[in-house]
Amino acid sequence: MLTRVEKAQQKWGGSHTVIDTWLSERQALIVLYCQIAGFSPADKKDHSLPLPEKILSFCQLMMDYLSAGHFEIYDDIAKACEHKGPKSQQLANALYPRISDTTDVALDFNDKYAEVDKEDLLKDFDKDLSILGEALELRFELEDELIDNLYSNHTA
Repeated sequence: MLTRVEKAQQKWGGSHTVIDTWLSERQALIVLYCQIAGFSPADKKDHSLPLPEKILSFCQLMMDYLSAGHFEIYDDIAKACEHKGPKSQQLANALYPRISDTTDVALDFNDKYAEVDKEDLLKDFDKDLSILGEALELRFELEDELIDNLYSNHTA
């Protein structure tokens, strides 16, 4: 996932401030995901569940990222695609429902884990986190395709 965001930053970085900020948020989201998943050996020495504060931070950042996409960036991209041609608009229209499916997975995760405390057992946490990781990976791929559609069809 980090490799994908680095490639996206290299390809589209500097072309639009909103996209730059969004990709930076994506990178921070991936880093937090890796930390709560225990991919960082410094953060998870005993294979215990992450601290509730870390899960909450992840959920908050994830909601910010999703909101930025749905309420800012997608609207801008949709308007640009609409003005630039039917082929571009068709691709955007095909991608949005698939992106929305990943939003549902993220919202379910947030609803289940954003307000946990240290006494909660979180027996399905690893499974739910894995499902979320797959959904985020797909979402990032679809978002990149959407951004690429915009820049390959609309830049001078």
